[in-house]
Amino acid sequence: MDLGLVLQNDPPAWRVVDLLRRAETLGFSHGWTFDSHVLWQEPYVVYSQVLAATHRMVVGPMVTNPGTRDWTVIASLHATLHDMYGERTVCAFGRGDSAMRYIGRSPCTLAEVRDAMHTVKDLAEGRTVTYNDREIAFPWRAGGSLPVYMAGYGPKALRTCGEHADGFILQLADPSVVEWTVGAVREAAAAAGRDPDSVYVVVAAPAYVGPEEHLPHMRDQVRWFGGMVGNHVADLVGRYGDAGAAVPTALTDYIRGRQGYDYAEHGRAGNTHTDFVPDEVIDRFCLLGPVERHLERLAELRDLGVDQFAVYLMHDEPEATLTAYGERVAPVLRRDRG
Repeated sequence: MDLGLVLQNDPPAWRVVDLLRRAETLGFSHGWTFDSHVLWQEPYVVYSQVLAATHRMVVGPMVTNPGTRDWTVIASLHATLHDMYGERTVCAFGRGDSAMRYIGRSPCTLAEVRDAMHTVKDLAEGRTVTYNDREIAFPWRAGGSLPVYMAGYGPKALRTCGEHADGFILQLADPSVVEWTVGAVREAAAAAGRDPDSVYVVVAAPAYVGPEEHLPHMRDQVRWFGGMVGNHVADLVGRYGDAGAAVPTALTDYIRGRQGYDYAEHGRAGNTHTDFVPDEVIDRFCLLGPVERHLERLAELRDLGVDQFAVYLMHDEPEATLTAYGERVAPVLRRDRG
């Protein structure tokens, strides 16, 4: 299993660059950042510096969307980075929850996500596309590759991902939800005539390494994550209901006490809108406690078909957890892979 690191583009930008550079030395293969250009700094500027400071790390947004940048701009950004540093980026798409809503716009449709993924991938890989009723291509780009991933939770998003994306991102680490979502993505891929095993699966969730007796504090530090996931899930409950027929109750039950959401606190420890998230959900969605607990969950995720675990480090002990993963988790994952 590969390891990724997910960060917010909080200033100073050099800190993001330094953490990802250090993560590479500790065995992390992927560096991800949020992409909400008002809440945080512009990610693609930072990626250029990360790629210059590392040797092998693959970088990309978790996630971008079709609404805040023209699709040709997204493709050109990735293709230019590849020309400068080699084929070392990935482009992951979502509907644009925080990025779009924070500027007063609705998230994009799944059809827009689907079409943007194809347009961006084809342009970045040197092919001609039809865009705004005209054929265009980058005259300076011939060949190359750009993996395009998609994040989602609901049945329609999972089907779109399986039919069209190179990879799937699930932002939580509950094995029961992982099993359901990965199964749905691979079933859709097979039905579309694709190799279901070719879809690269990323699970992203907070990880906090510490002693058992500190679990209450660790839970409070990552409770924001349950609120962030709940904000996405609320849309699904509105669309499908909460009876568990279309979306598992393991994903929906806990949001009944949700009272709203403040994007100014999106993804931050101490978020004041997450009291509704119970400890049991935190324990299912996140990886907390001694290293042995993390290794047990990672083995379970690997057996469910997960190719990469991406660590959110938004809590008060990021350095200690990063070091623990580099020194005690990454070597085990390398041995298992080899």
